[in-house]
Order: sequence, then C-alpha cells, then structure tokens
Amino acid sequence: MIHARGLGRRFGNKRVLAGLDLDVDRGDFLLVTGANGSGKTTLLRLIAGLIAPTAGQLEVDLDRSRLGFLGHDPLVYRELTPLENLDLYGRLYRIPERRERAGMLLERFGLWAARNESTSALSRGMLQRLALSRALLHEPDLLLLDEPFAALDAAGAELLLGELERAVPGRTIVLSSHQPERLAGRPTSRLALAAA
Repeated sequence: MIHARGLGRRFGNKRVLAGLDLDVDRGDFLLVTGANGSGKTTLLRLIAGLIAPTAGQLEVDLDRSRLGFLGHDPLVYRELTPLENLDLYGRLYRIPERRERAGMLLERFGLWAARNESTSALSRGMLQRLALSRALLHEPDLLLLDEPFAALDAAGAELLLGELERAVPGRTIVLSSHQPERLAGRPTSRLALAAA
C-alpha cells in the first residue's frame, strides 16, 4: 500500500528526511518513533499527500478519499458544534448514514453530552476526541495518526486504544508517538527515525 525508496524532504536548507526506504502492506500497523525533529510528522504528511517529497519516490496505492488523517491541528470548525462538524465532514465524504455514524462516534468518544455546544468551548482533550471522530468518520482504509495520545486523559487514551484494537483487522494504520509503550503487546512493526 505504501512504498518509499530514497524518500527525502527538505524545508529550505534543513533536511528533515533523507534516504528513507519503507514498505507498508494492507492491514499493517506501523509505529513511527523518534525524537522531536526526527521527521515523524513530515513522514505522515508526505503519506497523506499534504506535502511533496524533495527526493526519492513515494507511492501510496489508495484513493485519497479512503484515507483518514489526524494531525497536530484538529481540523474542525470552531464556530460549529461537534455534531455539525461531523455532519459536514459526512456530507463531504458522502456517507449515506452520516448522522447515525456521527452520533455513534460522539457517543463512543464521550462527546454526546457536548454534541450541541460550540466547538470553541471544548477543552483540548475534547477537541482531540472530536478530531479522532472526524478521522474515523468515513471508516478509512488507511489511518494516519500523528501523536494521537496528545492532550488525551487516561480515559481518552483507553478509548483510543480500544478503537485501534477494533480497527486493526483489515485497516492499515501508521501512528507516530512519543509514547510507544502505550502500544506494548500490540502487533506492530516499528520505524525509528533519527534527526537528519
């Protein structure tokens, strides 16, 4: 599904990734670790097609509409409610039963009580839960999660782990984390990046 050869990315004179070879098959779970500045976010953004490589080749064998992405920004509209946000994304993805799916995710991630509040009033942890709901809404075949545990309390982290366990069969997941120990005991392959 994801194939990279000699993959590199520069931002001006700063080299972030260099000479990376990578193969991720359908159904794989890849955990990307490394220190700050090692290129974890850059790699996920390259796979998502948000930026282009400056060296090497990258092939992602997937229709982009089947990709779910969670980045550092929650990518939700602050002036809308959580329910309105998911309804909007559901329409963009042309999900036939979007309201049912949105309600199920809001309930699963503990946001049902806040479904009609302004998203701007949500805590950082609740925003992260909403962003996860957005990324999962269309049941993507490839899920890219950049530091998904950020801002989540213990209960939110457990919800995420449960969702990952539910999602693993058949779904390809690439997850970057400063806390790889959270995934201990789960079948993953690991890519450790070092600052270029």
